[in-house]
Amino acid sequence: MTGPLIIVNLKAYAEGTGEQATRIAAAAREVAEESGAVIGVAPAYTDLGIIARDYDVPVYAQHIDGVTPGAHTGHVTAEQVRAAGAFGTLINHSERRLTLAEIEASLTAARRCGLQAVICTNNVATTAAAAALGPEYVAIEPPELIGTGVSVSKADPGIIERSVEAVRRVNPAVKVLTGAGISTGECVKIALGLGTDGVLLASGVVKAQDPAAALRDLVSLL
Repeated sequence: MTGPLIIVNLKAYAEGTGEQATRIAAAAREVAEESGAVIGVAPAYTDLGIIARDYDVPVYAQHIDGVTPGAHTGHVTAEQVRAAGAFGTLINHSERRLTLAEIEASLTAARRCGLQAVICTNNVATTAAAAALGPEYVAIEPPELIGTGVSVSKADPGIIERSVEAVRRVNPAVKVLTGAGISTGECVKIALGLGTDGVLLASGVVKAQDPAAALRDLVSLL
């Protein structure tokens, strides 16, 4: 993929489940085709296979466990989400925090199955540590701003700049996303201007009455 990446995390919102999830996936495909932007979605596991099959958008699992197939009741393996059609996976989202050992294990599993890995972080130090592991992306999201509607690109641009600098020092091959409160094209433009390669967001699209309109706003200043 080339160009800025926008990932819409559907989380476990009712507005992002079942038919609503496919509505958002359809909007992502439509706006991506119109704009040339790269727009991915991270649906619930129950919707992942349907979206991957029916909509030509990058599909990300919201989490994978760092285990191999076998006697692991309740776990989700990289092999399972890959077989369902996933392109990549989030790892260590602020709502699904992992230990460093678990992050490494999940990343190993993602690599084993050819999944693009996005390791989520909450501060500059963890961003640098994640970059040292060599995922395709790290995504810096201050947890106190998630779901608030207050964009990190406006509320705390310094953490974005410092995170980008830290990643470039540790591993320049790793790309940086930012999230938390991202909801408008201006937010995206500011984030890109601070050196990131895209954004990770949720409620700004998932809870919008018109997800396609929300996505068009996000890509309007690219």
